[in-house]
Amino acid sequence: MRNFCREIVGPKRFFEIYCKATLQTCEKRDPKGLYKKARNGIVNEFTGISAPYEEPENPDIIIDTDKYDIKESVEIIINKLRKEKII
Repeated sequence: MRNFCREIVGPKRFFEIYCKATLQTCEKRDPKGLYKKARNGIVNEFTGISAPYEEPENPDIIIDTDKYDIKESVEIIINKLRKEKII
């Protein structure tokens, strides 16, 4: 799917951004309690719990959300877009 999107948009305008977070962080940030429901077997095929998650192999940008806050994360993305003359 990622390659399909890259083909549609074009490789010079498509940037794969991996918003990285540990499973523990995702569970902590889960306002709907879906991770808890998945762990209790109420929600099936839940990514990271009962279904696999495949990290991107070669993302253009990695935003480690355990390390950067929202403002820092946005700045990283904006700087990349500026560097590539997208904005």
